[in-house]
Amino acid sequence: MSGAPTDALPTAADVAKGHGQPASEATEGPGSTVLLQVEELSVAFGQGGQLVRVVDRVSFQLARGETLCLVGESGCGKSVTALSLMRLLPERRSRIEARRIALDGVDLLPLSEREMCRVRGGRIGMVFQEPMSALNPVMTVGNQVIEAIRLHRPLRRSEASQRAVELLRRVGLPSPEAQLRAYPHQLSGGMRQRVVIAIAIAADPIALIADEPTTALDVTIQAQIVRLLVELQREAGMGMLLITHDLGLVAETADCVAVMYAGRIVEEAGVAELFRAPRHPYTQGLLDCIPALSTSKKRLPTIEGRVPPPTSWGGGCRFRERCPRASSRCRDEMPELEACDGDGLRAHRVACFHPLSDEV
Repeated sequence: MSGAPTDALPTAADVAKGHGQPASEATEGPGSTVLLQVEELSVAFGQGGQLVRVVDRVSFQLARGETLCLVGESGCGKSVTALSLMRLLPERRSRIEARRIALDGVDLLPLSEREMCRVRGGRIGMVFQEPMSALNPVMTVGNQVIEAIRLHRPLRRSEASQRAVELLRRVGLPSPEAQLRAYPHQLSGGMRQRVVIAIAIAADPIALIADEPTTALDVTIQAQIVRLLVELQREAGMGMLLITHDLGLVAETADCVAVMYAGRIVEEAGVAELFRAPRHPYTQGLLDCIPALSTSKKRLPTIEGRVPPPTSWGGGCRFRERCPRASSRCRDEMPELEACDGDGLRAHRVACFHPLSDEV
């Protein structure tokens, strides 16, 4: 690699000036509570007129220093949401639409690809769920970490190499100097994921997206990786969007939770409130599926049916075929996400015509 770009990252004023938008209309900027603001994000796949929407008008906010968990079954659109925020979806076969995707006051939607390359890794780090796929198998660990550093920092290679050693030590990799010369296949799954995390935080990002970062790891290593992510997030004061279907992990790490089903967010609340009094039948179903530490041999409850494919969404509530509380209204109308308790950034919101009561 010949060198590192030294261009400064775009500011809210720069983006506003370059795209004809008054700076005063930009999303909350430095010093505000909101770090990441997503408004009515929709994602469709296909070509020409054969587009199929897989994420449908998703909105959420991530505060500074906060962990927001996005949960739901496989196929609900969680990973697509994360990839769309980073603009990593194939441009020819996908379409991303949103009112705004703002990071620290900068709307990411109108940025050029060159500007987004400075944002990715520089302002937002991402930890992918399969470390062997995230790492280049023919490059040493050291070269991959150094490359991530020099993309966003004007450092000489020797300086970047020293920084790489510090990063590998910070994420708990043993003998970091020796690991610089190792290839990904020479490391265990947990060690590879630590390298991926080191790359994600190489430029001290203000936000971190972790897309099911413990999926391919055994239980003991999962716990270590989760503790590491939480420690790094708290040390740096990053906002973290954690995507998972593990509600035990949610209870351990989250400040707030957004429950996603069939491309939409159906419930959002603080983690304690959500576990105490879920309002959406789908959320209650997910919580009921958590195994209890007891001697009972009672069969574990399940949610009958499966997540409907995007091609069969149609109108009405998408959970209606699996919901014991569904009515004719649920077949005809789509419930919107509305506050049912509290107000402000972390109000308890639910999209349901027949929500569960507070006593559940």
